[in-house]
Amino acid sequence: MEEEEVYMLQIQNALVSLDLIEKFFICDLSKCLGECCIEGDAGAPITEKEYAKLKEILPIVWDDLLPQAQERIKESGVGYVDDEADLVTQIVDGKNCVFSCYGKDGMCMCAIEKAYREGRTDFYKPISCHLYPLRLTEYPTFTAVNYHSWKICKAAEVLGRAKGVRVYQFLKEPLTRRFGAEWYAELEEACKAYIEEYCK
Repeated sequence: MEEEEVYMLQIQNALVSLDLIEKFFICDLSKCLGECCIEGDAGAPITEKEYAKLKEILPIVWDDLLPQAQERIKESGVGYVDDEADLVTQIVDGKNCVFSCYGKDGMCMCAIEKAYREGRTDFYKPISCHLYPLRLTEYPTFTAVNYHSWKICKAAEVLGRAKGVRVYQFLKEPLTRRFGAEWYAELEEACKAYIEEYCK
């Protein structure tokens, strides 16, 4: 009897791409310099609740934002609806997220995450940013969890493979934040079984 080919994992009400298991990943900021906050044709996806939270914490992060980002927010707010009818963060010059800021080493950082790590806010950052390079697509009966592969993350894939860390392992914290500890435990068990069966 032929083995049944596996294409996705179903974890409760989510369909999870096998890329989360088969690919390796650890962000290598020394190589990419935070380019995922810069490149792209739209801002980061946000929920209505996150949109309200971004407006709430704006005074906290304001001084860390780029002058052109401050002007953009004054003109158009912290978010907008893009061409695909998704609510996203505002961007500057067609690329930079308005919440990006830069260190002395030229590395792009999230001003929201910076404020969180400094104890100035209890909001880490939008879940879509925390989950990246994963992208979620919401359907009426399930959520699709897919890995977004592009050139700026090649260094992260190389580092992840060198360290033996798979995508689902690297993103344990944001996946747990989004879906819950029970869901992640179920995912982890399914991933280990898949690796044992197919990744020897």
